[in-house]
Amino acid sequence: QVQLVESGGGLVQAGGSLRLSCAASGSISSINYMGWYRQAPGKQRELVAGIISGGNPNYADSVKGRFTISRDNAKNTVYLQMNSLKPEDTAVYYCNARIEVVGPIDFDYWGQGTQVTVSS
Repeated sequence: QVQLVESGGGLVQAGGSLRLSCAASGSISSINYMGWYRQAPGKQRELVAGIISGGNPNYADSVKGRFTISRDNAKNTVYLQMNSLKPEDTAVYYCNARIEVVGPIDFDYWGQGTQVTVSS
């Protein structure tokens, strides 16, 4: 059994910062990928940032230079440092991971989401 537990969401003023965390627990063999998606009301879910086990972060154009994704493999945790937040960043943020549990096949797991609200 695998569980993704998210934390760090909340309400901040424009220009402020927030740090999201997502910790994976359970019967984990390896985590090949971890990332963050977000979904605003009336919009499709979009990739914010992702990172593979060896690094190589990638970002949506809208957050480049403001957000930083990192992971701690020893803790099976991914972080999203969000700086210079804008009202347009308001959304539910979801943690996503590709995890090998048993055998060489990995599966896609999702957290339940955490609300990020940025006020003007």
